[in-house]
Amino acid sequence: MDDFHINNTSQDKTFDDSNITFSDPYEPPVDPMIVVAYIITAIGLLFTLMAIYAVYSLVRKDHVVPIYVVNLLISDLIQFCCLIILVTKIQAMKFVTIRIYLSSVMVSICFMVCIALERYLVIACPLWYRFRHTIKFSVVLCVMIWVLSPVLCVLTLWAPQDLYIANIIMGTFLLLPLPLFIFFLGGTIRALSASRVPSDEKRRIVGILVLVLLIYTLLFLPAIILSMAEKHNSHLTNLVAVFLMLSPLADLFLYVFMRKGTIDKLLSSVCCCRMDSNDSSRMDSNDITSSTA
Repeated sequence: MDDFHINNTSQDKTFDDSNITFSDPYEPPVDPMIVVAYIITAIGLLFTLMAIYAVYSLVRKDHVVPIYVVNLLISDLIQFCCLIILVTKIQAMKFVTIRIYLSSVMVSICFMVCIALERYLVIACPLWYRFRHTIKFSVVLCVMIWVLSPVLCVLTLWAPQDLYIANIIMGTFLLLPLPLFIFFLGGTIRALSASRVPSDEKRRIVGILVLVLLIYTLLFLPAIILSMAEKHNSHLTNLVAVFLMLSPLADLFLYVFMRKGTIDKLLSSVCCCRMDSNDSSRMDSNDITSSTA
């Protein structure tokens, strides 16, 4: 069985084939990458299936369904399945598997944008979110992402004759969420003081937005930038590939932040004491106005 490694050729620079590929039987094996891929896949599959079951239990209890989180977990599950095929060296499925893997990565980024947008609307536009943001709208948006993202990925990778142009097109598209994440986080923080959302919910929303921004900048952004580079360093490319494989594991924390419980105590002790003070100050002012009235 050939070993999984990171290609370092300057000629093969596409986002799909330059990051993850297979070595020839005559090349020395890169055992650390094989071990890392196996560990990430085993842990990721287990916890992703557990998270999907936990979300299903919420549905049975008639809770509000986190639709975007469910779809994000499904895309993560597809990534882990693709990694299994890539690690096991099924050469006949390599070409298709890589494109499915990259399409699922793009789908994951799109659903991260949807999660950040939804959390932003809860704070900045609560009335619009309550009366206009329906389940039907979310389902239609999810279907569009699942259809358009793979189509765009396939067309971008297959259409251009110059592989470097394909890198630029793909990388530019995947860079678009960065200003959106920053805008959603900044707009949410600005709107917190005027929001009537409970303090614990505010903490979870800010925590989700910060986590989404960190996942994107630390795990996805290095791979996007490297895919647009003309030359690749083997060690740097290996590190970026590991970051990309770790991204589905990081997505599991989004579900943790959406559950009420011990995470509220952690968030309240770390960074959100100001929200409680703001709430208490608004209550005191309301008491003063009511007493004077």
